[in-house]
Amino acid sequence: MADFDRVHLTGLKLNNFRNYANLKIESDRRHLVFAGENGSGKTNILEAVSYLSPGRGLRRASYEEISRNDGNGTWSVFAELNGSNGPVSIGTGIQETAFGPDRQRKVRINGAQSKTSDALLEHAKIVWLTPAMDGLFTGPGSDRRKFLDRLVLAIDPAHGRRVADFEKSMRARNRLLGEEMPDPAWLDAVEIQMSENGVAITLARLELLDLMTGVIVRSSDPDSPFPDAVLSLEGSLEVLAPDMAATDLEEEYGSRLKRSRRADAAARRTLEGPHRSDLLVVHRPKSMPAKLCSTGEQKALLLGIVLAHARLAADLSGQAPILLLDEVAAHLDPIRRAALFDRIEALNCQAWMTGTDRQFFDDLGDRANYWRVADGMANME
Repeated sequence: MADFDRVHLTGLKLNNFRNYANLKIESDRRHLVFAGENGSGKTNILEAVSYLSPGRGLRRASYEEISRNDGNGTWSVFAELNGSNGPVSIGTGIQETAFGPDRQRKVRINGAQSKTSDALLEHAKIVWLTPAMDGLFTGPGSDRRKFLDRLVLAIDPAHGRRVADFEKSMRARNRLLGEEMPDPAWLDAVEIQMSENGVAITLARLELLDLMTGVIVRSSDPDSPFPDAVLSLEGSLEVLAPDMAATDLEEEYGSRLKRSRRADAAARRTLEGPHRSDLLVVHRPKSMPAKLCSTGEQKALLLGIVLAHARLAADLSGQAPILLLDEVAAHLDPIRRAALFDRIEALNCQAWMTGTDRQFFDDLGDRANYWRVADGMANME
């Protein structure tokens, strides 16, 4: 078993969150398994935990969608966490104002309001795997970029702000290019911001893949049910990055943006940059692109990547992330299920898992607490 501390939730309270008017869950260091029929609200519990990290949660839902149907538009998640910096109380959600529900979610840590949700990363890293990600290797590149950026964020807390700033600058540039006579000075300024953030995003992604490759190679096991993945990033900046200093790459990207103004204006979008990059994954034992692998092989590859990332996060910070695994066991054979549970335990992390069949988790034994979910309630078995 790993020798770093186990970050874990000891309590979770939900108010007006999805189908829960009120829900209270108490836990210890062990994993949590939530079993129940489809539509009972199992995933909603994992989604609530995902809001203990920056961003829009594992469903990327609007805040209006999260509030209980017969509620007033507000919702809250409160957690007691044994985190990276010791015990901490975290509250987040949408509050009521004189003008109705707030438009932005607030975060309070030990009762004090945080300026941004990025402060959550100081206490815990949270990584998730959901059925919606099963088509990651065959779906659009935007899904793979979001997946990769979430992995980078767990290692580099500044990454989320860089991505947001790049996208904001890119939207401003696209609007300017749509004008009949755009101001060249404004375009120059926006493109400088894009080149700086765009190169930083690219380098952060490449660094993460390099670190993960090291973890995968060091822990390679030909008998593992989770095949090794070969990870790479495809894009115009990625091709140049190995042979150019960051400042030179920024200058090159800025020059390309300037030269492409007419083409980008015609296309009504920016055609080059980190928003066009793609994560490429290859099944190493078969030397086969992940998109051509079977559904079972793709699932095993994805699990292997998530587990490797969890190991990397633990190695770098001394604490493994909390794992949210939604319906993870249903499509795994018994050997892979048992191996998955053993790998999770070896990481010394806390995992929150869901499934329709409680028996899928029998191999966990007393390493987990088990909850039955039904009718907007969750009861420990």
